[in-house]
Amino acid sequence: MSVTLIRNADIVLAWDEARKQHVYMPNADLAYEDGRVLFVGRDYAGPVHETISGSGMMVMPGLVNIHSHPSSEPMNKGFTDEVGTPGLYNSSLYEYLPIFRPDPGAVHSCVKVALSELLLSGVTTVADLSMAHPGWLDLLAESGMRVCIAPMFRSARWFTKNGHVVEYEWDAAAGEKAMAEAFTLVERAEQHESGRLFGMAVPAQIDTCTPELLKDSHDEARRRGISWQIHAAQSVSEFHEITRRHGFTPIGWLHEQGLLDERAIIGHGIFLDDHPSTPWHTRRDLEILAETGTTVAHCPTVFARRGITLKHLGRYKRSGVNMGLGTDTYPHNMLDEMRLAAYLARTQATDPRSISTTELFEAATIGGAKALGREDIGRLAAGCRADFVLVDVTHPQMRPARDPVRSLIYAAGDRALRAVYVDGRQVVKDGEVLTMDYPAAAAELHEAQKRCEAEVPERDWAHRPAEKIAPPSFLWT
Repeated sequence: MSVTLIRNADIVLAWDEARKQHVYMPNADLAYEDGRVLFVGRDYAGPVHETISGSGMMVMPGLVNIHSHPSSEPMNKGFTDEVGTPGLYNSSLYEYLPIFRPDPGAVHSCVKVALSELLLSGVTTVADLSMAHPGWLDLLAESGMRVCIAPMFRSARWFTKNGHVVEYEWDAAAGEKAMAEAFTLVERAEQHESGRLFGMAVPAQIDTCTPELLKDSHDEARRRGISWQIHAAQSVSEFHEITRRHGFTPIGWLHEQGLLDERAIIGHGIFLDDHPSTPWHTRRDLEILAETGTTVAHCPTVFARRGITLKHLGRYKRSGVNMGLGTDTYPHNMLDEMRLAAYLARTQATDPRSISTTELFEAATIGGAKALGREDIGRLAAGCRADFVLVDVTHPQMRPARDPVRSLIYAAGDRALRAVYVDGRQVVKDGEVLTMDYPAAAAELHEAQKRCEAEVPERDWAHRPAEKIAPPSFLWT
């Protein structure tokens, strides 16, 4: 036996199966062995190989992030903080996404930076929506995280030649080939020796995929029993494009094609038929999402930068939509994302009761786990994976600690995290990532961004230098 026991933690945020919710359990123990939780409760009396003192700690389940782009987004820091194309409703997708991208030599540094930041904010499971790159699976395994590999594929690329019209260059055969390669990668992930990798099907965007690619990928995902995710209802331009092509809203059209169900995830899902920026003659989108059991991956930061937001998280929850959270962009800090999600929901609703911390934490744990088809993560109960976080409840910014999860989200943030474990293996200790060299990756990314900046004029449709697209906050003299 090699049982590890966290003895007498001040609080364990345990899963109450009868109530189907997390509960605070003071002065409790958590025991685990071979990557699985054996016991959550008081006065564990079984055999123990190693004991860890839980004094001054809250043990909480690791957070589940269902939408992230680790291989590219860290590069954008300093570039896209304040950019959005005015002629495309302030989206940054079509004009800036293609020009600010890492070269192949920087991709691994991007991934290491993003995954390090995620671990340091308590994320133990992440969905990595990326284009395939060399060494991807081994790099993810090296991180120590539990990763849902989500290789994206599509039938077309988008671009703009003038900053107000989105155009598409189609190659349906290339899309089908990329899909086949993606499913091969998923198979390899599921067979990886780490045992922590699994897969998802991701046709990249609703407007860049043929109907055949969407249907084929969805059918294959169902055959394999894996989740299926797509970016949809993520921009006003996309909304207009889909209504022009099909006469349905993005959500309505996916539903018409039979693509929405309990294992479907909509990346963002902002622009519904009743959103103030996209009013349509129907008012069914939210109801469709709820009736079909579809999950929405809510990533507030990337849109808030451009003055865009979901209307609103509380409304989706009250309508019965399963919600998960993601860190679509930098900083890859799930606690920051949770705080912003709460504040935006309440300001959009003009109601402090529109979303509770209970619902917010559920979205970041069991909501995401449900979307990924996992009942063994996002909660602490016997039989679940030993993915958990130790929070220092004696940290000054956690005090007073009347309601420690509120103190964590709205005050202390990642400053109070002391340790992170995945499958019972410690991957963060005292604010340091143990599995990756975060500082070295960040230093390499700094140099890689200089290379990227030099190439911006030749990638940009108007051949502008980076400093014209994204001027610095202050003059360099």
